[in-house]
Amino acid sequence: MADSTSPATAQHADRPVYVIGGGPGGLSAAHALRAQGIRAVVLEKSGQVGASWRRHYDRLHLHTTRRLSSLPGLPMPRRFGRWVSRDDVVRYLEKYAEHHELEIVTGVEVSRIERTPDGTGWLLHATGGREMTGGAVVVATGHNHTPRVPDWPGRDTYTGEFLHASAYRNPEPYAGRDVLVVGVGNTGAEIAVDLVEGGASRVRLSVRTAPHIVRRSTAGWAAQYTGVLVRRLPVALVDRMAGPVAKLSVPDLSAHGLPRPGTGLYSRVREGALPVQDVGLIDAVRGGRVEVVAAVEGFEDGKVVLADGTRTQPDAVIAATGYSRALEGLVGHLGVLDSRGRPVVHGGRTPRNAPGLYFTGFTNPISGMLRELAIDAEKIARAVAKDNARGGGRQVSRLLG
Repeated sequence: MADSTSPATAQHADRPVYVIGGGPGGLSAAHALRAQGIRAVVLEKSGQVGASWRRHYDRLHLHTTRRLSSLPGLPMPRRFGRWVSRDDVVRYLEKYAEHHELEIVTGVEVSRIERTPDGTGWLLHATGGREMTGGAVVVATGHNHTPRVPDWPGRDTYTGEFLHASAYRNPEPYAGRDVLVVGVGNTGAEIAVDLVEGGASRVRLSVRTAPHIVRRSTAGWAAQYTGVLVRRLPVALVDRMAGPVAKLSVPDLSAHGLPRPGTGLYSRVREGALPVQDVGLIDAVRGGRVEVVAAVEGFEDGKVVLADGTRTQPDAVIAATGYSRALEGLVGHLGVLDSRGRPVVHGGRTPRNAPGLYFTGFTNPISGMLRELAIDAEKIARAVAKDNARGGGRQVSRLLG
């Protein structure tokens, strides 16, 4: 494929696009770039693609449908079923990299990105003192990058068993034990159900803010389909529509400690809180197998202190308290993050002060993460190709042949 370069940029035409992260966002972006004839090199800090997926708990299945979770250029096999398991997601990512012959370098962790001295590209600082220069960079290190645990008073001196949900695999170690799960996002809700089904003697779920709960599928209609349909509608309109639907499809759990939220469903999504998709939580709460308790306020004398003054001493505490994007060290000095540490742009747009720097996978869309990653990959590839065609000082290398 012929290059369209000016003399000033021709000397930089051998620079690839570096894609940081070998998860679904990074792999799909790399394929989309290759499809545009642009060399893309994926840098993955672990030894395998899909590292974060390999660490998820055993029973995890996608809450999005197989058909709307495929990445560009390779459908997920029908044998995976409608709700794809964690292990099958990993198999799919491995096959995706192989099928598209992606250029992946493992064992390389990028610690800092900065402009090249001549301002025509990006300099990446990586493990072992390595430095790499790219014409553009796609940051795809993931929404669930670094486990986050609140700075609870007394947490440092608590001697009971405590782990973040990222370290939870299955209920086997907790059979016959009293477990407190902290956090009622999708992870906390699913782990609580997993513990009940796995034989834990008592399971309590600590809730600070009652979530919106939706059925994963109703009469064959997946919740994701609704998410796709309302994705671009006004927030207030979606909030008004969601209220009556919730009352019809989800029972009132107020008597069990989970009242209906006072804020709208889509308003909460825009704040970063997706609704909890029911995979057994409703029945477990109604049946008393999962007890809803107040939020955790701290730890004292070997006990957990709850917001209502209750002190409890479970055998184990599992903190399903989310993750941080941990982008500050990588790009925080570039002025491309907002006050919450999120990229100011994503997909095919680049920050005005950092052209050629792209982000994918740092939003939490109601329409499904994998679906949006696939869309973003195409947008990024088109944007880079367009910039290439302009020869705007950020020329990146093109594949031969």
